[in-house]
Amino acid sequence: MSFDNAYDSITSDNDEHHWAFGTGFDDPLAGVDRAVPAAVSTEDLFAYCLMLADDALILSQRLAEWCSRAPELEEDVALANIALDLLGQARLLLTRAGEVEGAGRDEDALAYLRDEHEFRNVRLVEIDCGPGPGGDFATTIARLLVFSTWRLAVFQRLTTSSDPVLAAIAAKGVKELAYHRDHAAQWTLRLAGGTEYSRTRMVAGLDRVWPLVTELFTAHEVELRLPGVAVDPTSVRSEVDGVLDQVLTAASLETPTVEPMSFVGDRAGRDGVHTEAMGYLLAEMQHLARSMPGAKW
Repeated sequence: MSFDNAYDSITSDNDEHHWAFGTGFDDPLAGVDRAVPAAVSTEDLFAYCLMLADDALILSQRLAEWCSRAPELEEDVALANIALDLLGQARLLLTRAGEVEGAGRDEDALAYLRDEHEFRNVRLVEIDCGPGPGGDFATTIARLLVFSTWRLAVFQRLTTSSDPVLAAIAAKGVKELAYHRDHAAQWTLRLAGGTEYSRTRMVAGLDRVWPLVTELFTAHEVELRLPGVAVDPTSVRSEVDGVLDQVLTAASLETPTVEPMSFVGDRAGRDGVHTEAMGYLLAEMQHLARSMPGAKW
């Protein structure tokens, strides 16, 4: 049987595969040494995997909210595919986190059975700018532009991580993130160069997400304790700023001048301190798994 596409995987002999999430394609971790590198703290590596995983998982959830509600059919498909890319990254990273932790928790347990304060994502990915009340497509594009530019720069460096698993996940992710960044950049140009109204919305979207940009480049103690394994986010600031400046200049937009969102006692998303939106997001995302513990489908 060929596994060149997901449909070939839907058989009684392969029903253990979650084919809807891309299983049946090449495994990016096939043959990769899964042992924790010598002298690396398993506690810190576990925390770092959660950071990277939670960023992707939560933004995937936010992008999925646009399914059937995007401005046009093609964008419905595009945002759904970007969400699935990020979900795939989250699954690999959560699985790695569970392996490193050694407590028997798999990707589902880590996604659905942790409480809000246990999530380690940056706050940028959790704010509500979806299609519901108060939501805005331009803000979604502004967030995707900033996030994908930043994550791509991090993942490019992560491809040389001394943890072979993280390096392999990053190598797969850079191809996806390059598309995400390009897609967001094109929409930024389209909205900024469209009608007066679309330009106003794009400017407002950038203003909405910019207070959360500083947090992306604030190094956490876990990242600093993993030299050679993790990426110090301060090291990508100039590259990310350069790319964003290029996009905004092409769109004849100015970089927002807004105050960064404050930390709470020097703590933010990486420490489990989140915005009010996070609790509502998790309530929706985790509802089924918590309502029917142990359910299989």
